[in-house]
Amino acid sequence: MHVISLIVKNEFGVMQRVMGEFTRNKINVETIVVGKCEVPRRSRMVLSVIDKDAAETAMGRLRKLQDVYDAEMIPSEGQSAYALISTSSGNVGLVGGAAQVEEIIERSRSEKYVMALNAL
Repeated sequence: MHVISLIVKNEFGVMQRVMGEFTRNKINVETIVVGKCEVPRRSRMVLSVIDKDAAETAMGRLRKLQDVYDAEMIPSEGQSAYALISTSSGNVGLVGGAAQVEEIIERSRSEKYVMALNAL
């Protein structure tokens, strides 16, 4: 999995413009996490893509957008994963390295779950 971290304007329509670059290049985004960040009036957008060439193509396009202030590829050791799993006992939240979270999801054989990658 290849993770792209962006610092973007915190305003209406930015996510649509960013995702438009992926749509135009027929790149599937596996996960998206967006929220306020350490920079005032900015948001951090973290996206994951399976294919390395697709991630690099997206990076080149995203750096040209006016709404994007910073874009970087995050190495695997800088990635973290978040998951919410539905179990017979209720919902369980997981946080850890991507491989750790994937392993727990696989071992739990959960019927319902959602997982996202993030990076700081």
